[in-house]
Order: sequence, then C-alpha cells, then structure tokens
Amino acid sequence: MFKLLSQTTCLLLSAVPLAAAPFKTAEELGEALFFETDLSLNRTQSCASCHDPNAGFADPRRDAEGAFSRGDDGQSLGARHAPTAAYAMLSPAFHQNADGEWVGGQFWDGRAADLAAQAGGPILNPIELGLATEADAMARLAEQEDYVTAFQTLYDVDITKDVEAGFEALTAALASFESTETFQSFDSKYDRFLRGAAELTKEEELGRLLFFSQQFTNCNQCHQLRRSAMDPAEPFTDFRYHNIGVPANLAGRSENGVAADWVDNGLLDNPLVNDQKERGKFKTPTLRNVAVTGPYMHNGVFQDLRTVVAFYNRYNSKAESAQINPETGAPWGDIPVAETLSETELTHGPALDDRRIDALVAFLKTLTDSRYEALLTE
Repeated sequence: MFKLLSQTTCLLLSAVPLAAAPFKTAEELGEALFFETDLSLNRTQSCASCHDPNAGFADPRRDAEGAFSRGDDGQSLGARHAPTAAYAMLSPAFHQNADGEWVGGQFWDGRAADLAAQAGGPILNPIELGLATEADAMARLAEQEDYVTAFQTLYDVDITKDVEAGFEALTAALASFESTETFQSFDSKYDRFLRGAAELTKEEELGRLLFFSQQFTNCNQCHQLRRSAMDPAEPFTDFRYHNIGVPANLAGRSENGVAADWVDNGLLDNPLVNDQKERGKFKTPTLRNVAVTGPYMHNGVFQDLRTVVAFYNRYNSKAESAQINPETGAPWGDIPVAETLSETELTHGPALDDRRIDALVAFLKTLTDSRYEALLTE
C-alpha cells in the first residue's frame, strides 16, 4: 500500500487524476498535477505515464525495444531512457564542486538545475507531453475551477491571467509532491537490515561486502555519497558525472530513427558546460529500486541487471567470455567517446567470477523499496 499525503491511495494504484480534490496543500496539488493528462497535447499522458508509481516511478512500457518512452503523439521517441523519479529530490542543484567537477541537477545531463526546473521540461517537450507554450498549460488547467482556486489560494496566482507565475507555481507544486515520502521511503530490505529489522542472506551479505570494498569492486566510489556505508539515508549515487563507455543502443535507434553513428554528448549538451573533457559523461543514477526500474544505462541498452554488472566486469577481466554481451551474444560494442572514459574508476580490482557477480546482483535487489518487493519475483 502506498503511503500518501492525501486521500488518494487508490489514485496511485490506478494512475488517474484526482476528481474534485480540495488541494489543501502544495503537495496535494502537485499530486493531482502529476497524474493530470490535460497537461499533454492530446490529453493522453501525464508525468505518471513515464514515471509510474507502480513501477518504481520509472516507465514500465516495453515498446520501442524496451528503451525509450513514447510521447503523447503515440509516435515520438527520444534517445535516452527515462530515469526513475524516486529519490530524485536528493540530488543537489547543478553546480561545480571544489575540485571543478559537475555535480547534481536533473536529467542525465543535469540541464535542469533542480526538481522544479525538471518538472516543467517534459510538458513543453514536443516529443514528450507536447504542449507548445506555458500559456497552453495554464489554459488547460484553467478549464478546471479546482485548479484555478488552488493556485490562487496556495500561490496567490491567477492562472487565467498570469501565465509566467502560474507555470512557475505548477512546477513548484510538482516538485513539492516529488519531495514527499511517497518518492523516498527508505524502507528497503537493506534499510531494514541497517535498523536491525532484517537479515541478509549469505549471498546478499557477500554482495554488500563486495559493493563497499575498494579492493574488489570500487562500486561505491560512484554509488556512495555518505562517509559511512551504514548511513540510513544513503542515496547510492555521488550525483557526479562519468563516462563508463556504454555502447550505443543500436536496436533502439532502429525505432527512434537516430543515425547509427550518432554520439550522445551527455554532460556537454548542458548549456552551462563547454569543456570537451565532459563529453560523453552522464549523471550517476541512484541504485535504489534499480532491480525493478530497468532497462539500464542512459540509453536503456541493457535489459537485465546482471548484464550491467557483467558490463563493468569487462574492464577488469581478460577472459574472452567477459567481453561478450550476454543479451546479444556479441561483443559489447565500441566506446562512443573513448577519450573521456573514466578508466581510473573502471579498471580497479580483480575480475569477478559468476558467484561474485550473482552476489552483487542479490545485494542490489535488497535496495528495492518494500512496496516494490513483489516485482522482484515477477
């Protein structure tokens, strides 16, 4: 059962908009807007279409080679996989740290500074929800008196007259909802283990030790933010940007029409970034709910979580079998931007045998929020 702020438990289960909701808080308003299909051109999709609360706030649809989300027009496809919206509010605003590294922001390239900035992007993206202007969004919402009243009451904005302030309030309300416990419950088996309320199996414990070991895997160098591995609020990402050599999703490109030789610039596509050394880097995603929010990588090139671990192992193993993608039976593919590859982070530690790969996968499954644990057996 979902733990919500309002009376809409059934809403999250059916992914339909609220009807005649009172919207007493910004969070309740944001909840309604998250499921509002009127914010799409053809009134067929909402934020929840690509960030389904029943699927870890990721896109469970598996058309388009299982990689990309189809837009409101029923045809358009992007070139990047929609990441989970769960735990997204933990990402800091996009900035450079003391070492000059880019950190935080939203989207795979951090182009949205924060959660509110991200919330407005898909509404006006022609290949996503597809509205042409902010005025269109406000006109749609103004069709419902409950929204007009709520924006006036909660934000002191008349959405029938002030488009700019109205759209800003819209994104703020969505960010408020996405900042609630609904999106970050911290109640996985791993969290319960930290609280002494659950025990890990021997395989899961081996995976945990391997994950946090700088001698064997170095996973936590990019997927640990807190100083202690026992921190109860670990997001399992450092929110930084890395190039790990993910191959092109050629199967997906056969559907979205992107040329086979096209290269995604990643972080370099962010308007605030102009250093070629950042080309091909993508934001490190959270590993929370990773077992139920595939496909994987920024372009959804891998369908299975075990494939992801095997992909990392390719950099440390000289075995011929380690250089083969188990999903295709072919070599992993070229590194799109080889000159910025994070070799120091990737080429670390001994090769992993099947037992250790399986153990890491078992541990990653323990990061699944309790409400999604049933999905692990499907």
